[in-house]
Amino acid sequence: MVSVVYEAPDSIEGAVNLLANADVPAHILAGGTDLIIQTNGSSDAERLFVDVKKIAGMTEANLTDTALVLGPSMSCAAFTECDDIKAVFPGLVEAAYLIGSTQVQGRASVGGNLCNSSPAADTIPALIANGAQCVIAGPGGERTVPVEEFVTGVGRNCMEKGELLKQITIARPAANTSDAYLRFIPRTEMDIAVAGAGVSITLDDNGTCTAARVGIGAVAPTALLVPDAAAALVGSTLDDAALQAAADAASAASSPITDRRGTVEYRRQVVGVLVKRAATIAAERAKGG
Repeated sequence: MVSVVYEAPDSIEGAVNLLANADVPAHILAGGTDLIIQTNGSSDAERLFVDVKKIAGMTEANLTDTALVLGPSMSCAAFTECDDIKAVFPGLVEAAYLIGSTQVQGRASVGGNLCNSSPAADTIPALIANGAQCVIAGPGGERTVPVEEFVTGVGRNCMEKGELLKQITIARPAANTSDAYLRFIPRTEMDIAVAGAGVSITLDDNGTCTAARVGIGAVAPTALLVPDAAAALVGSTLDDAALQAAADAASAASSPITDRRGTVEYRRQVVGVLVKRAATIAAERAKGG
């Protein structure tokens, strides 16, 4: 028989103390949509669940004049209903909306999607495109890690024993900046991405791209920041040549596998196409279109 201990601390310090001093496998319970499946297949006779939803700020999002501060346990359903956030980060909200079914979105969270660290996670390329920072709390205090460095491998991230994701912060974008996220799946909904792409674009008054970030997913062991794709866009008016150069850079940066959902060659081609399309959508949004 499996023995499960459930704890619901009301502070970051309490959660860190439980995680740091656990003598059995300890798991953070945010939404639980991945955790339940993973632990059902576990052979651990004992385990600890630390529910962090009762900690202040963990299920909230606050958009200020300078930044978005996102609690990692805020459900995707609640997040995607925030019209103020949608107006500033439409691509990130689009990515959150694609996680699972309506029922799953009532529990799943952006922070959980990040911490689960799947190569095909929808929100991670969108977070990368927006330059998100991960605030991690642990026994030694807090540290901040760029989101592109948070995931270290398939199902692995940089957090150590006793640490948890406290919040995700994203600086409010400059004027004439917007983002977009696109993915390709074999079915019409509720499937894992064959490839995904998040792009953020900043334009000047003449329509020239002055800054860009490109994140791609499902085409490598981790989602990737692609500086070469961004560099291909900066300084251009996002003409066909610049968009194709960005697509080629994304394809070159990818290192996908062949499985039943697509071949290596197919995924490389698709991720490039998604970057072109996402960049075009982001630019139209940046123009106010």
